[in-house]
Amino acid sequence: MKRRDFVISCVIVGILVLLTGAGVLSRPDLTVSDALYQERVATDGKIVIIGIDEKALDAYGPYQQWSREGIARTLELLNVSEECRPAVIGIDVLFSGETKEETDERLCEAAGKYDNVIVASAAQYGTEFVEMDGGSYKVDDFSVIAYDKPYQKLCEAAECVHINAMLDGDGVLRHHLLSIRLPDGETVDSMALSAANRYREARGEAPVSMPPTDGRGFWYLPYCGKPGDFPEVSIADVLEGNVSADYFDGKIVLIGPWASGLQDAYITASDHARQMYGVEYQANAVQVLLWEDYKQEAGDAIQLMILAVLLLIAVIIFQRRTLRLSTVLWIILCGGWILLCRGLYGAGWVLHVLWVPVNVTILYAGGIALHYVRAARERQAVTNTFKRYVAPEIVTKLLKEGKDALQLGGNLTKIAVLFVDVRGFTPMSEKLAPTRVVEILNSYLALISECILNNGGTLDKFVGDAAMAFWGAPLEDEDAVMHAARAAMDMVEGSKALSDELQRQYGQTVSFGIGIHVGEAVVGNIGSPNRMDYTAIGDTVNTAARLEANAPGGTIYISRAVADALSGRIQTTSLGGTVRLKGKTEGFEVLTLDAILAADEIGREHKK
Repeated sequence: MKRRDFVISCVIVGILVLLTGAGVLSRPDLTVSDALYQERVATDGKIVIIGIDEKALDAYGPYQQWSREGIARTLELLNVSEECRPAVIGIDVLFSGETKEETDERLCEAAGKYDNVIVASAAQYGTEFVEMDGGSYKVDDFSVIAYDKPYQKLCEAAECVHINAMLDGDGVLRHHLLSIRLPDGETVDSMALSAANRYREARGEAPVSMPPTDGRGFWYLPYCGKPGDFPEVSIADVLEGNVSADYFDGKIVLIGPWASGLQDAYITASDHARQMYGVEYQANAVQVLLWEDYKQEAGDAIQLMILAVLLLIAVIIFQRRTLRLSTVLWIILCGGWILLCRGLYGAGWVLHVLWVPVNVTILYAGGIALHYVRAARERQAVTNTFKRYVAPEIVTKLLKEGKDALQLGGNLTKIAVLFVDVRGFTPMSEKLAPTRVVEILNSYLALISECILNNGGTLDKFVGDAAMAFWGAPLEDEDAVMHAARAAMDMVEGSKALSDELQRQYGQTVSFGIGIHVGEAVVGNIGSPNRMDYTAIGDTVNTAARLEANAPGGTIYISRAVADALSGRIQTTSLGGTVRLKGKTEGFEVLTLDAILAADEIGREHKK
């Protein structure tokens, strides 16, 4: 690989890596990652949700009016005795202010009876200046600026835990905040962490191990299922005695809103279409903590380094290898990365799913475009070179018709055929150096080519110092005979300057002998499958060749058929039967083409 190409490749890879690191793929990557990673897993039945649902709201009215008394009665019904009670009860409702004294007292008494109740609190985060050691300040954009906790007596009766649910930048809940640190230094665990540890403690087991967290205390939450997968019991059924206390014995019970009108629901990584209630989000976190099935998000820095290496390999191969090999590599990198992500997720690691496939696909598409451009350039170069050996019209026909144009065979077509030969060139070539001979010959042949092509002819072939051309194929030409005549006249006129130059340098001149005939001929691909020429054959071609063979230098011999086709548009001199052409019977008339009449001259000729 050339150094310049390698530098360009590095620049392209660098741009893609920088854009990826800047978060260009953030939202689609998170969406695809959620679809790949999150999956339903059957829970073990240790967690039961008591929902403040539509049934309860229909039965008792707005829950603000009865929630404290209702939850107090629920706690009393659940905590039947030391032998029959839940291991822990989490109240996912924030009771931040005092109301009726008797109601608050009853809730406090019920919450503190068996020391198995935890109550909700919430912190508000914002940006503020924080004083550092040495008296300097820094801006902290994740600082606790307010803390809402239950009324004082309830705080004294039960443990306060936080229920903060922090959304990602795209509005999806993927992480769980393990604990919050208040400005006074106090640490408040999440409801999920406290519930899991209290459950373990009630069973005489060790506390749960801590999940890996980021710098702010968040850990990635692999949801157990979609919204509604956890078992839910209406608080109305509990209050009305429809559910036995034995059902909740020894379990983790979470009480919280389970109705859309209570505005405690979130879009989660498990389902982007339906919202999950906050109490079920807590239940998912508790379950994962109990299982200790933690996932750690790999650092962006190491993933960007891996991405850079893979992209550099890909861009080098995409630039220089065949499309088939590039496609295979593209499939391997994209499919392999997705499989790797899924496999490592099972091992506890979370990778960005789209980083590699999207960037590799961009390079793959760029590689295809580059191959196309290169192929087009090479094709154009070959075409331009090919046109130096074959008439441009034939090249165009081959490119347009493809393989069909390469089949042997031909069609009977009316064409005008011109033969031209350089008279006096052979004697002169015997006196000059070979390189000079070739140079002079090329000058004459270049003039012949220019005259033919400028008049729309098909340059069939060069044979030594002679050339053959025809008009009317492969492209139709309504005035083929006139175009052949003009090409002949242009050759005669153009050769005068070349002859004068030769006369000055070598004391000798050369000229053109030209013959033109018109008639039907077989035109097409003649030869063998391995070597063919697009040419014309037949008596018309032979007649034109014999006219040229008999034409003196500087003379254009034409047949009567040509003269008749151009009647009134040219001046001719008939030689009658004085010129005998090989293979032609007596009476074949040969004429010389003396001039092509201008428009005004053609009018006068018609009047005659």
